[in-house]
Amino acid sequence: MKRSSWKTYAVWILLPELVGALSGWLTRNDTQVYEESIRQPPLSPPSLVFPIVWAILFALMGIAAARVWLSAPSRDREQGLRRFGTQLGFNFLWSLIFFHFRAFGLALLWLLVLWGLILGTLRAFRRVDRAAGWLLLPYLLWVSFAAYLNAGVWLLNR
Repeated sequence: MKRSSWKTYAVWILLPELVGALSGWLTRNDTQVYEESIRQPPLSPPSLVFPIVWAILFALMGIAAARVWLSAPSRDREQGLRRFGTQLGFNFLWSLIFFHFRAFGLALLWLLVLWGLILGTLRAFRRVDRAAGWLLLPYLLWVSFAAYLNAGVWLLNR
């Protein structure tokens, strides 16, 4: 691995944090309506939990991507970073599908695809830097929980 640079880490952490912030900003009114009018499944955490968890997950994602970026150039590295960008885009769009359009069934399908993309990114990152792959595990687990919540909302609000 190349010598790490705090600037590299800062940029890679900032990228997913900004994607998450933009997604949150675009759906800010929609999430308030959601909280007031949508039936939620058991185990739904308080709304305050979500921005905290996502901020941590986005930081872990950025650290993982920075570690891969700082590794020696290779096909695995490039593939991992492409997968990272793809899953980040899918993550961004899920919020719009779920909160803005309230297409809960489509959002669940989208989330299942996102889950597969995250798993693929985790595996690709692990081939380049084992720690980078493991840094994505909390994200994969959280999206698994989000799939349960999404399915519950879809079933309770049809």
